Amino acid sequence: MTIHAELILKGGTVVNHDGTGQRDIAVAGGRILGLGSFAPHQAGEVIDCTGLHILPGVVDSQVHFREPGAEHKEDLETGGRAAIMGGVTAVFEMPNTNPLTTSEETLADKVRRATNRMPCDFAFFMGGTRENAHQLGELERLPGCAGVKVFMGSSTGALLVEDDDGVAAILKNIRRRASFHSEDEFRLNARKHLRVEGDPASHYVWRDAEAARLSTERLLRIARQEGKRIHVLHISTADEFPLLAANRDIATVEVTPNHLTFTSEDYARLGNLIQMNPPMREPHHRQGIWQALTSGLVDVLGSDHAPHTLTEKAKPYPGSPSGMPGVQTLVPVMLDYVNRGLLTLERFVDLTSHGPNRIFGMAGKGRIAEGYDADFTIVDMKARRTISNDWIESRCKWTPHDGRTVTGWPVGAMLRGRLAMWNGEIIGPAQGQPVRFTESL
Repeated sequence: MTIHAELILKGGTVVNHDGTGQRDIAVAGGRILGLGSFAPHQAGEVIDCTGLHILPGVVDSQVHFREPGAEHKEDLETGGRAAIMGGVTAVFEMPNTNPLTTSEETLADKVRRATNRMPCDFAFFMGGTRENAHQLGELERLPGCAGVKVFMGSSTGALLVEDDDGVAAILKNIRRRASFHSEDEFRLNARKHLRVEGDPASHYVWRDAEAARLSTERLLRIARQEGKRIHVLHISTADEFPLLAANRDIATVEVTPNHLTFTSEDYARLGNLIQMNPPMREPHHRQGIWQALTSGLVDVLGSDHAPHTLTEKAKPYPGSPSGMPGVQTLVPVMLDYVNRGLLTLERFVDLTSHGPNRIFGMAGKGRIAEGYDADFTIVDMKARRTISNDWIESRCKWTPHDGRTVTGWPVGAMLRGRLAMWNGEIIGPAQGQPVRFTESL
């Protein structure tokens, strides 16, 4: 192919929708110009990717970056630095900040704060409430909006729509796919007495598997009734997957690396550090999540990055907050599972690039194809590294994976044709822009 590009990524193994193979990628104007075999003289710059794998830019579609309102834990810049250091080129951030992201003004404020300050691209969820339900059909189409997020069970923050009528009112007024935290608030309230002071292992006893199953069953019924599409976040139980499998026409599924890695047995070692909502559960639930991932039922991985300070985490349970960092460790933890034979590299790409593209309708992202944004996650599948707190860019400066040795490591991240991270160094200046969506162009 005769071209003249600004940049060629040469000699790498490209993993995309048509398989895995050694190909060069030509880039111009921030977009992919072509794939094939190109001579070095056909570009102004050449990056040697020999021995490396080039993936579509990894998208983490569930993060909490705490700004505005809790910047002592994280802000958009530090969260973005954690993302890009971990090879994540775009994130979708959640609405349970202070103030809540529930209006055109609060969304625009986040977009303004993030633009050219975050080193990765971004979008923000609009929080669905009883008060703004009638406006959501317009709010969900605003620039930089990833869609509507609804909390059916209480978690961090003040967003909660626990009743069927409230959920139905939200779904009735939207056109895009809505994302849900699915735990039954009524059951959670009835079981609060099961929390044991100072014992984080009682967290999964209180927020039991039945609370998740009941909520997801209700959610699917309401979505079917309203004829709307839903995305169910951080599935943590084996019991929910048969329900979701029976409703594939309206429901998509997210799981987290956390629930693929930790179980209730890890509370003895890590305590409050792995306290999150929904919780780590008995080992058979983790096995069920892996089975659903293997069967193709799972559509996407989200880290549910939700940092707190170590001081806050040290409070005696249940006064300790739920949530842990995860955006920076998503790629290396999952690449290690690839190297261990638990999933293929192609399936990882499907979960972190093609999946977000399908579910949320990203415009120009999620594939390595001519005309798409030149967003790449570049990985060394043979590199053996130990994850440590010292490596973490998040303001919280810790990870539950501290001391975990993995094989497979993100060595580069490219955003719209410009290197944003290479060999453990973040390369400035920040150039983050809002992700565009086909349903709101």
